[in-house]
Amino acid sequence: MQTKQVSKCWTLDKSGRKIHTGFFWVYNNSILKLVFFDYHRGRNKEAPQGILAEFKGHLQTDGYDSYDQFDKREDIIHLHCMAHARRYFIDAQSTDPARSAYALEEIQKLYAIERTCKEKDLSHDERMIIRQEQSVPILDALGKWMTREYTERKVLPKSPVGMAMAYSIKRWDKLTRYTSNGMLSIDNNPVENSLRPVALGRKNYMFAGSHEAAQRTAIIYSLVGSCKMQGVNPYLWLKDVLTRISMHAINKIKELLPHHWKQLQVQTLEEK
Repeated sequence: MQTKQVSKCWTLDKSGRKIHTGFFWVYNNSILKLVFFDYHRGRNKEAPQGILAEFKGHLQTDGYDSYDQFDKREDIIHLHCMAHARRYFIDAQSTDPARSAYALEEIQKLYAIERTCKEKDLSHDERMIIRQEQSVPILDALGKWMTREYTERKVLPKSPVGMAMAYSIKRWDKLTRYTSNGMLSIDNNPVENSLRPVALGRKNYMFAGSHEAAQRTAIIYSLVGSCKMQGVNPYLWLKDVLTRISMHAINKIKELLPHHWKQLQVQTLEEK
C-alpha cells in the first residue's frame, strides 16, 4: 500500500465567498490495482489513522510526520520513498554541485537497476535477488558516505545539501527497505501518478464548492482512478453501472466496483 497527503483543495461556504481549505489523501494498491481518495478538512494524523486502522502489510509513504505513528504497529512494515529523498539533492545542486551530483549519480544507478528488472519482466523473487546483489552495495556505500560527510561536519547542517543528507540519514532504514522484497517499489511514483487528475482539476475548476462536494469528488476520483488501473474504460463502466444499479441488489453492490465488474465481464465472455 502506498499513500500520500495531497496538496490543498479549496471549498466555498454557502454564500459562495469564504474559502475553506481541505485535503485529499490518496491510497494506492499497486498489487490489486486499486486507488482510494479520502477527503479531510485537515492534514493531521487522524486522517490516515482511521483509514489504515485495520490495514496489515507494507506501507510506503513520504517523510510526512503524520505517518510516523505506523512505526509502532507490529502488523505494518513502514518504508519511505527514494524519489522524495532525491528531490532534496536536486534542490541542493546550485549550492553544492559536487556532493549533490555524487548522491544523484548513485541514486540514478539504483533506478537503472529497477528499469532493467522491469524491462526483463522479472518475478518478485528474481527482482529481490538482483536488488540484494546490486542495489544493496550501492545503498550501503551511499549511506556511509552521507553519514561521514554529515557527522564529520564537512557540510553545514542548515545548508541545502546538509538538510538533504539529514533527511535521508534519519530515514535510511525505511528508504532501503524496498530491497528486502521484490514486490515493493523504490518510490511512491505509482501513487503520484494517481494524483494527476487532482492537479488538472485545480487548474480547470479551482474550487470543489463545499466540503460535501469535495467528498463526492473523492469518490469519483477513486472509482475512475481504479478503472484506469484495472484497464477498464471509465465511460463503458459508468454507462453500464448507471443502467443497472437501480435494479442491483444492495447486498451485492460491491460487484459493481471496477475490479469486480471487470471480473464479471471476463466471466461473461468466457461463458459465451
